[in-house]
Amino acid sequence: MNEPYSDISQLPCQIPVFPLTGGLVFPRGQLPLNIFEPRYLSMVDDALRSNRLIGMIQPESKNGLEASALYKVGCVTRITHFNEVGDGRYSITLTGVARYRLIDEMQSTAAYRVCVVSYDEFKHDLNLPPENDGVDRLSFLRTLRAFATANRLKLDWEEIEKAPNETLVNALSMMSPFGASEKQALLEAGSLKERTEVLIAITEIELARSGRATRSLQ
Repeated sequence: MNEPYSDISQLPCQIPVFPLTGGLVFPRGQLPLNIFEPRYLSMVDDALRSNRLIGMIQPESKNGLEASALYKVGCVTRITHFNEVGDGRYSITLTGVARYRLIDEMQSTAAYRVCVVSYDEFKHDLNLPPENDGVDRLSFLRTLRAFATANRLKLDWEEIEKAPNETLVNALSMMSPFGASEKQALLEAGSLKERTEVLIAITEIELARSGRATRSLQ
């Protein structure tokens, strides 16, 4: 990003939030979105006029009701790419900055929802993970290969082998086909090591449900 953040005091405690089931994003991760609903077009316009920050968060309800309860942890993102498609839609890319805990929802005249948030417990999100991050990369890649084989997925293993642990684990967590509660568990994991362990566990559960876990992991 052109404007890096070095301290959570630089982040606003009141942010617009975009509830989106499965809309997972991690610090330094990127999430492309097509925006077409009028309230979220308005949100993007307002964000571009101010600090370009939008809080991604998952709704607890699967029915997507406007007033549905929200999970308590989301990730504040910055608009790092913006394009007018030409048919009333925006094509944007959000880059994750830091996770936050939802404190309260404000009464607002805006068409979208605005929340009070705290970044205190996630201040380490602004820093790259340490070189010795504790990630069991071999176990992770073995489980990933099993999942890819079981689901007939074609992956670029050469690029996967080159990718840093954070980039790889977070990207696969965001793209995974798991449900909202599983994705929320990945988002709330305290460290990259813990997130990797959660992702392995969820993947192995999915393999076990399909009856292919033992054969695939050998």
